[in-house]
Amino acid sequence: MSRIMTNVSSLVAARILDSNNKMLNTSLERLSTGYRINRGKDDPAGLIASETLRGEIAAIKAAMDNTERADMVISVAEGGLQEISNLLVELESLVDTTANEAALGSAEVEANQLQIDSILDTINRIATSTEFQGKKLLNGTLDYTTSGVTIGPSGGSAIAALQINSARIPPGGYRTVTVQVTTSAQTARVYASGSAVAAGGVTLQVSGKYGVEQFSFGSGTSFSEVANAINQSKALTGVSASFSATGGGTLMFNSTDYGSEAFVTVQTIQGTTLAVSGGDSTYGDHGVDVGLTINGAQAVTKGLDASLHTTVLDLDLTLDAGFAQQTVLSKTFYINGGGADFSIAPTLGLNATASLGIQNVATGNLGKGGLGYLSSLGRGQDNDMASGNFAVAQRIIRQANEQISSLRGRLGAFSKNTLTSAYNALAVALENTSAAESAIRDTDFARETSELTRAQILVNAATSTLQLANAQPRNVLALLGG
Repeated sequence: MSRIMTNVSSLVAARILDSNNKMLNTSLERLSTGYRINRGKDDPAGLIASETLRGEIAAIKAAMDNTERADMVISVAEGGLQEISNLLVELESLVDTTANEAALGSAEVEANQLQIDSILDTINRIATSTEFQGKKLLNGTLDYTTSGVTIGPSGGSAIAALQINSARIPPGGYRTVTVQVTTSAQTARVYASGSAVAAGGVTLQVSGKYGVEQFSFGSGTSFSEVANAINQSKALTGVSASFSATGGGTLMFNSTDYGSEAFVTVQTIQGTTLAVSGGDSTYGDHGVDVGLTINGAQAVTKGLDASLHTTVLDLDLTLDAGFAQQTVLSKTFYINGGGADFSIAPTLGLNATASLGIQNVATGNLGKGGLGYLSSLGRGQDNDMASGNFAVAQRIIRQANEQISSLRGRLGAFSKNTLTSAYNALAVALENTSAAESAIRDTDFARETSELTRAQILVNAATSTLQLANAQPRNVLALLGG
């Protein structure tokens, strides 16, 4: 090197030292922050992938929080229902005790009625006071809303009772429900021809869904009187009777309920045999469950009750008897909204929402149309203890208990099979997504420390080289000194 105006060796050494310093600084930054990517230029493609995964991780964590919160809501509602279940057990005990009329004085009956009234008030209080962060859970607030259908036990309404358990409804939209009877519901039915009991009299044993009774009739007793006697015990047997004088007379025995569980058996115990016809066995007959499709899918039926369980629609309903006996009629109604919607998936949308309907569990809603509701056991109502309708009261309580137990079961299944399963799946997704994001963005300390050591050595070497390069022009002085 004989030129001193431009020290090329020094420039080369300085450039290399600068490059090595940048590598050293990069390693120091990565080791101090723990991230391999600290700015876009570190890895543009990796940064895009990492930020996308970060967004997914945030969504998964939010979905897990939502799932835990939903489980808390279900737990609060189930706690209120559990107490109602306990009260219904106590209520049945009071009714059963009061039915022992001959052994109870009026004061004790009055005391039992007071307890019954108190239990009914407590059930109503629980229905209106069970809440989560100010939102009522058991008063019907979380039930679905419908249009195009009038719910009632009579008066020509196609549907006597309706409970929508779950429905997926698009935002701002509705879901159409079409109910079509394919097989008519039937009661059990047998008949005897004639107009009066034959000579010698007869003792009949009439059996039905609810019990067995024996009736004795003398010679010549008209079949209309026989029908009246049997109807007086229809609440005990589940069998009613009617007489038509047309065509020489017919005494008809019918079950009071519809479906395969309802039956009528009429046997002659003593006297002249009453010839019974029209059944599916020698002495009796069974009813037929209604055949039904809901939105084209075959429903599960029992008597007049039907249920459909699909991913988009889950409901239970009871048909009006008149409608259930028609195979040419259909009924269409609409689910407009309502229900409890829980977002339990990272990607929002209809498929991310788990929906659940929680009906009103006040005493005016527990029971069944045609049978009665729990509120009718209150003082001055149709089935209070003074009325003596103990069998009906017991059936109402058991129907209410079945409704509460069914609702508790649905809530439990929703918590276990929907929420818990979703949370577990989200936890696994969080682990895998976090691992993927970490592989892209986080610093590999083992690798980076080796890079740091390498950079430190190179910086030291480049510094020494630059020092030598800067000293090299001094050799020119030897030429000048010569």
